[in-house]
Amino acid sequence: MGAAPVVVEVVRGSLVESRHRAMLIASDPHGRKLFGLGDSRFVTYLRSAAKPIQALPLVTSGAVRHFGITPKEVAVICGSHSGERQHVETVVQLLQKIGLRETALQCGLHPPFDVETARRLGPEGVTSLHNACSGKHAGMLALARFWRSDIEHYLDPEHPVQREIRRTLARLADLSASEIGIGVDGCSAPTFALPLERMALAYARLANPEAAGLEAPLCAAIAEVTRAMREYPEMVGGTRQRLDTDLLREIGERVLAKAGAEGVYALGIFPCSRFPEGAGIAIKIEDGDERRARNLVVLEVLRQLGLLEGVALAKLSASYSGEVKNPRGMVVGVVRPCFRLEGI
Repeated sequence: MGAAPVVVEVVRGSLVESRHRAMLIASDPHGRKLFGLGDSRFVTYLRSAAKPIQALPLVTSGAVRHFGITPKEVAVICGSHSGERQHVETVVQLLQKIGLRETALQCGLHPPFDVETARRLGPEGVTSLHNACSGKHAGMLALARFWRSDIEHYLDPEHPVQREIRRTLARLADLSASEIGIGVDGCSAPTFALPLERMALAYARLANPEAAGLEAPLCAAIAEVTRAMREYPEMVGGTRQRLDTDLLREIGERVLAKAGAEGVYALGIFPCSRFPEGAGIAIKIEDGDERRARNLVVLEVLRQLGLLEGVALAKLSASYSGEVKNPRGMVVGVVRPCFRLEGI
């Protein structure tokens, strides 16, 4: 318990100009706290970090096999994609398999995250397929079709698809479904509020479901979903400057990575010498920052744990540099992590 500590400083000249605070908690698959910073019981929304969990009922139900959904399509269902051509084409293929068109998607429109794609399309070229959550929505529609449930109201929290997603999350987080708060995500789907320590537990169980004694069909589904994300990391994020993709590509044999909006990030650590049963880590940047603080905190956590090192560390550190530049391109400051994990 306690206030969120400062984890990132923004330095210009000799002055610390700004600070970002965060809460962070790591858990093993049994719910035992491994290390952390700040209030482990802080309640926030899981946002898009829920996507690998939201995909699980599609697998356990048999819908993936029934429709012939490929691992690449499973990965885009789990992703917050950049709206590049390969993402749009994959979502279209998935919709075709379930007999629907893009008009069935209720995720809304926003410009692609990929700057080059957004520039090429212009505002008039953007469709709901370019929404970062179109894959997730297509997956929800696939499950609704498989169950022959109502399509129009697939986002209603009481729809069978949403109730099963909430039940699955509750199983992984060791909560009752009624203990999970419900809000509306940016894509209009339900989003889930729960303590950070329960988010970390859920991701620890994604990394090692057998250790938690989860049911065999759920363990098999988790293995299928996490394997798809690691096999097709570019579908989880994109081809340019997406931390989820870069981590899955560089250290996917060690780490499952998924960002959520408003400064949320979740990591699953697969069993290794340091964490024999695996671990889950939940991070929340208190002010919701996603541009300056979150990526640096994630990389620093992995560095301190010895999970990101050598060439991979140098590559990602350069890619997500904390340099502050002015419009002339001059380096006028630095954004730097300033925390030490407690308990490692």
